Amino acid sequence: MAVNVETLGTLERRVSMSVPAAEVDRQVDERLKKLSRNVKMSGFRPGKVPMKLVAAQYGPQVHYEVLGDAVQKAFTDAVKEANLKVAGQPKIEPQPEKDADNQQMSFIATFEIYPEVKLGDLSSKTVERPQVEVDDAAIDKTVDILRKQRGQFEKVERAAQDGDRVTVDFEGMIDGTAFQGGSAKGFAFSLGEGRMLPEFEAAARGMKAGETKRFDLDFPADYHGKDVAGKKATFSITMGEVAELKLPALDAEFARQLGVADGDVAKMRADVKANVEREVRKRVEARVKNQVMQALVESTPLELPKSLVAQEAQALVQRAAEDLKARGMKIEQVPLDPAAFEETAKRRVALGLIIAELSRAENLQPKPQQVRAMIEAESQSYENPAEVVKWFYMQPQRLSEMEGLALETNVVAWVLAKAKVADQPVAFDELMGSAA
Repeated sequence: MAVNVETLGTLERRVSMSVPAAEVDRQVDERLKKLSRNVKMSGFRPGKVPMKLVAAQYGPQVHYEVLGDAVQKAFTDAVKEANLKVAGQPKIEPQPEKDADNQQMSFIATFEIYPEVKLGDLSSKTVERPQVEVDDAAIDKTVDILRKQRGQFEKVERAAQDGDRVTVDFEGMIDGTAFQGGSAKGFAFSLGEGRMLPEFEAAARGMKAGETKRFDLDFPADYHGKDVAGKKATFSITMGEVAELKLPALDAEFARQLGVADGDVAKMRADVKANVEREVRKRVEARVKNQVMQALVESTPLELPKSLVAQEAQALVQRAAEDLKARGMKIEQVPLDPAAFEETAKRRVALGLIIAELSRAENLQPKPQQVRAMIEAESQSYENPAEVVKWFYMQPQRLSEMEGLALETNVVAWVLAKAKVADQPVAFDELMGSAA
């Protein structure tokens, strides 16, 4: 049959279709007859309920299901005949019958199609590739971090200073009135980490256990608590306890805590260096990949299907909600607007379309052995690599994620062969972040 396709916009299309009413009625009757064999109804034995009662009870639902299947098939046949690749879900609406005998049930479907992806020229793009040296100083810093992670806080009888964990009682007032979240008992935090506002940390710094202090605090205008943002508060703080972090000795026992069975400190440092080098490679690859993806987006302008962007934005909202929930926060207290995720959604949709076209045009799909090699490399940072490899292959979703990463690796390599690459020396601290 000939399909009439209307062009409503660059990507928006509309098609008309019809479903034979008699065929729908026939399928409804067939389904009701099958249903009647097992349907249970008070006063009747199973399979003996009169068809009239079965139709009255289940007819509307069955008719809805049959019609839905028929319309979906008609739509699928129509877009297949017109050679259209549908993006997102179509909006299907009924149309008034055009024939006098009502033999056809007519519908229109409005939908978007995927855009044509024309890969841009990458020869003018420059990708900076960080060059980082993992020297003894870097290993020393990493070992210090590991010692701090395993340190123990011990109570001290001196004034609080940066690095200490302090436990305080506090109460805040705005215009003489207490406010939500402005008071706490036995509240603990580490000085110097920036967890509290600067005025709060400055007040606690230098206090001894049992001392009380009053101070003013100006909440920033962009403070996350909207009720107090931009306002001045007066706090009273009482120091309960000052505890100093005691680091474990850098000895055989510490080495054993890090998995070195014989306690060899030199071997421990070698293991730490291998882990740091692995982390450095990951971070360098992440920086390079981010630049590559940005270059692809900039060089390949696309008109994006609104439906795909909306779906992606909603998926990002769901992911953010799950993350907040995992952190113990109540979702209703942190409203998530899909519009806030729209730009990120657009970039993700664009990259998905571009990478899919690159994979097809340049045959960049990863081979099984490449995926296996990536999984084995990932497993090396765990105590039992063989079990980690097995874990990946137990679930298709996990394997699919690694296949996606392998494809991105191939895309990055392809782009680097086309673009200009500039090696850029980067300090270890800069790459790892100040927290490292």
